[in-house]
Amino acid sequence: MHMSVSKIAVYGLAFALLGASAVRAGETLDRVHKTGVVVDALVNDYPPFAFINDKNELDGFDVDVAKAFADKLGVKLKLETPGWETIVGGKWAGRWDIGITSTTPTEDRAKVLDFPVIYYSLPAALVVNKDEQNIKSVADISGKRVGVGSGSSYEAYVNRNFVIPGQPAIEFPFHDVQAVPGDETVNFQNLALGPGVRLDAIVASLGTAQGQIDATGKLKVVGEPLFAEPNAIITDKGDAEWDAEVKRVVGELKSEGKLTAISKKWFSVDITKDAD
Repeated sequence: MHMSVSKIAVYGLAFALLGASAVRAGETLDRVHKTGVVVDALVNDYPPFAFINDKNELDGFDVDVAKAFADKLGVKLKLETPGWETIVGGKWAGRWDIGITSTTPTEDRAKVLDFPVIYYSLPAALVVNKDEQNIKSVADISGKRVGVGSGSSYEAYVNRNFVIPGQPAIEFPFHDVQAVPGDETVNFQNLALGPGVRLDAIVASLGTAQGQIDATGKLKVVGEPLFAEPNAIITDKGDAEWDAEVKRVVGELKSEGKLTAISKKWFSVDITKDAD
């Protein structure tokens, strides 16, 4: 149920009519070539995709993809962490060139961002404390306190207003859920305290959930996957030439097996294989 690159491209063109382009065509590529640096905006609190490691360095799947991208482009990489809501708010004004930061395309984001290429796909999952007995599927979260990342697709899902363009309508077999947005790492720590102590459940990426399950030993996934979630590399809206270059570079990384190698390093499986 992943979204194809062609659908992303068509979707991006449809929203181009909403307003004037925020970026002059070719401006980003010119800047990257002139400076010899590509600036990637990402978060630093989303393990194992992007986080601060024991050496106080940014690390993770997205960081490694960004390094491979810059290397393939033949430029240096600069990582900046302005915050999730700032990144997906668009209107970057040349501060960042690209966002390799696990972003699901949505209608609202498409108003200010472009999605040149899907680079991986993972299902969303429902996570509970290992001692939880009453929540066995997503249908059981009605009236419960459910942790979600602030401004994430999971928050929109729990609030029953989540749409993935180009995919079938998502079902919401629950009602009156109390969404608790916040830092995902803190959410998992709170859920590990016990069933219903601070949270009843969490909706998150299966990749993130599995990492927390392994780390804490106090959590588990219940029920079926909630929805298939494509994740795109993002750019500021309106630079078709740069978008084409991003798509080309990522396509080469995939065909050469580099994305597969990065994925297997972090997840032991290839989460990029269905990103076509």
